[in-house]
Amino acid sequence: MKRNWGTVLLSTLVVSSMALSACSSDTPSKEKEGTTKVDDVKTVSSAGFPIVKEPIKLKMFTRIAPTNGPFKDMPVFKDFEKMSNVQVEFIEAPTDGFPEKKNLLFASNELPDAMYRSGLTQLEAIKYGAGGQLIPLEKLIDSYAPNLKKLMETYPEIRSAITTPEGHIYAIPGIVTVNSARTDKRWMNQAWLKKLNLKEPETTDELYEVLKAFREKDPNGNGKQDELPMTARNDKLSVVTQMAGSFGLDLQFGYNINLDNDKVNIWMGSDRNKELLMYLNKLYSEKLLDQELFTQKEAQYLAKQGSGNTGFFFDQTNNPMLDTKVANQYMGIAPVKGPHGDRMQSNAAPVPRDFGAFAITPVNKYPEATMRWIDYFYSDEGSTLLRFGRKGENYELREGIPYYTDAFLATGNQSKITPYAGGGAPHLISEKVASYINPLQVQEAQKKLDPFMPKVKFAPPMFDEQTAQKINMLRNDIDKYYEEQSTKFIVGALNFDKWGEFQATLKKMKIDELQQLYQATYDNLKKQN
Repeated sequence: MKRNWGTVLLSTLVVSSMALSACSSDTPSKEKEGTTKVDDVKTVSSAGFPIVKEPIKLKMFTRIAPTNGPFKDMPVFKDFEKMSNVQVEFIEAPTDGFPEKKNLLFASNELPDAMYRSGLTQLEAIKYGAGGQLIPLEKLIDSYAPNLKKLMETYPEIRSAITTPEGHIYAIPGIVTVNSARTDKRWMNQAWLKKLNLKEPETTDELYEVLKAFREKDPNGNGKQDELPMTARNDKLSVVTQMAGSFGLDLQFGYNINLDNDKVNIWMGSDRNKELLMYLNKLYSEKLLDQELFTQKEAQYLAKQGSGNTGFFFDQTNNPMLDTKVANQYMGIAPVKGPHGDRMQSNAAPVPRDFGAFAITPVNKYPEATMRWIDYFYSDEGSTLLRFGRKGENYELREGIPYYTDAFLATGNQSKITPYAGGGAPHLISEKVASYINPLQVQEAQKKLDPFMPKVKFAPPMFDEQTAQKINMLRNDIDKYYEEQSTKFIVGALNFDKWGEFQATLKKMKIDELQQLYQATYDNLKKQN
């Protein structure tokens, strides 16, 4: 299996500090072999089911995607409650506005027992962990998470990506060991290409001409100019992320960073980024790029994928298209070559793909049982239950691999039965459970991207607490300003003759200091290797 060796380098960053971490005084006392005493009533089994003999109740704050049904109705949670004796009440917050609700939760200190599918960032994990609102998990993992522990041993980049320099783990990720689940594909309407006798675009100029033809030449044949040439998610400038590689812009350390001859370059104010934003502005101004790009909800974006009336978009899978039977209209294409010859799929993720997917708070009376509960989903068996539901009713095995049954696929309810739909769930995505997200069409789309995937990919680093606080303060202002101004540049609300002022403001916000902090982190990695 292909490893992400760039992130492997991060594992050495925390080895020495982990060796110094002391045993916690809160470690539960052993009652007997195979169980651990939690209080006078509850005991946690170290293996097998149920996890506890007497039922316990937990509250978990979670994100619910537009395609999901209520978590309480999902087979995975119904069946696992019976298996484990752990009753979970989910506090659901929708994808739109979720970060704000999550921040309010911590600000008010009205904490649940655990954060599920919580999308905590590295900076949030350190901030809330150091502040005592998340508990360290490393000893719980060692004693109560054999599946996760085994994955961390197999892929050292997992431990390095989630462990602070002090040796603490405050949140655990969704783990992806199948390549095609670590990057968005570039889906183009091949039916429209064929109808208009166009070839697959190879350059940014050719992409512009294709999108223009989609807009002007009625490829859907209804006599109306109602085609949507190109769209993307309304999520932290995702369209910039998707197109960055065509302008030589990489995304190292989970940020807007190029590594040039061992020098960290935060490129937000660079000439290359100006060229990228000008290109997107050209597409937007000519209505080749979705006019609802910065206002649409996730459900609207998914609906546009499934409509068959979209020319070009980005998504990891072909699932939204399958639900509406238009999948055969689309094919994956390679990244297009930019004006300087750059052609890179820069937004690929590491094996620990979904950082901060699960965390435990100090109000939790049963952290040992909670860790055992979540660890089940880092096994192929647990991941199969989470992703596919009930054998026979929802899926069948073919040569040991789960596939949805034809009868269940016909209901169109796949996304209703699993918290996987919408992404970010804390679990394992391996080849054994990837049949639905990695069918032949997706595999073929990934082959188009493979030659352009980055050779080295550094995961977002876990800084020491002092550095994390500095970076958090700097990025809070810089990231907000960059997103606001970039949006204005793209939609034409801000003229590019203001680019010098934009660069000067980034300087005033101490972007150079932020760059130095990332440079020091990279230098430390090099010293360790």
